[in-house]
Amino acid sequence: MSKSGPSSDGKIGSDAPSRSSSAIVAKTVVGSHDLKIKGYCLTKGLGNGKFITSETFAVGGHRWYLRYYPNGWRSSDIGWVSFILFLDDNDASGVTAEYKVTLLDQHGNPVPLYMKGTRKTFSSKKAPENSHAIISHRELERSVYLKDDVFSIRCDLTLLSILAEVAPPLDVQVPASDLQLHFSQLLSGGEGTDVTLEVGTETFAAHRCVLAARSSVFRAVFLGSMKEKADARVRIEDTEANVFKAMLHFIYTDSLPLVEESDAVVMAQHLLVVADRYNLERLKCICDATLRRYMDITTTATTLALAEQHGCHGLKDECLKFLASPGNFKEVLASDGFVHLMKSCPSLHKELAANLPSS
Repeated sequence: MSKSGPSSDGKIGSDAPSRSSSAIVAKTVVGSHDLKIKGYCLTKGLGNGKFITSETFAVGGHRWYLRYYPNGWRSSDIGWVSFILFLDDNDASGVTAEYKVTLLDQHGNPVPLYMKGTRKTFSSKKAPENSHAIISHRELERSVYLKDDVFSIRCDLTLLSILAEVAPPLDVQVPASDLQLHFSQLLSGGEGTDVTLEVGTETFAAHRCVLAARSSVFRAVFLGSMKEKADARVRIEDTEANVFKAMLHFIYTDSLPLVEESDAVVMAQHLLVVADRYNLERLKCICDATLRRYMDITTTATTLALAEQHGCHGLKDECLKFLASPGNFKEVLASDGFVHLMKSCPSLHKELAANLPSS
């Protein structure tokens, strides 16, 4: 009977053949780019073969751009609006794609009658072979698709992506992360808590190390030289209990508890304040996004005040844009929130006067 021993390369084991597998996978990547032409009559004066280049856009890991020929590319295209798609990558070649250029109506919907498309292999160094003359000057100027000297087109692009995939040696199914669940249970179960936070008439048991890991403010309280470092109970001022509870849920799970849609704005406004106070930047961004999404006549003034007070410059700009509409401004001006805004943020007086409608 033979025994298994060192092989010729010094490794212990049998000489059984190894086995592996791989696959070639063909996938498509789809993208689109809308291009608005403003000042059509001015561009029409360019001669045949003259073009204007769009901004670049990304599809399928490559950069692309469109050339707009107001008076056609070839001499046979004179009197027609034409477009050509180009690959922008300097070192890219052999990129196979299908694309089509379609005129859009005033609602941004494609007009199939005015659509041209092709399939080709692109190279950044290759000269164009053909253009897409989608509509004549005469048709465009008589149509409803040209309004205020503006029209739009859409370029739809489909790329073929070939990937070589190597199958893993073992079919191991990795379960989804349950970190959020475990930390949520740690908070709700109360095991191992070492500090009690008093908010109004309610108390919340928590873990110093978790609070310190998530918030630099709590880190200073519990791990720094502040007097509360060794206290078993810490009083939290100027915060409502339900708001603090939602913030605590976020600290442990990196997510917010579900709230009724009617309460979403008020909760987001309160959470924005505590997120700024405890330096929870991600929570602050979530509140910012929520307040932008639900911005309306009843919320804009109070949201603008919060944005000014807590350094949310993007949110502040969105509020000012909303107020720039005369109709919106009149309604907000009559609200209680605007009175609060003027009292709490006098620094905004000049900015509002300079940027908002006078009527």
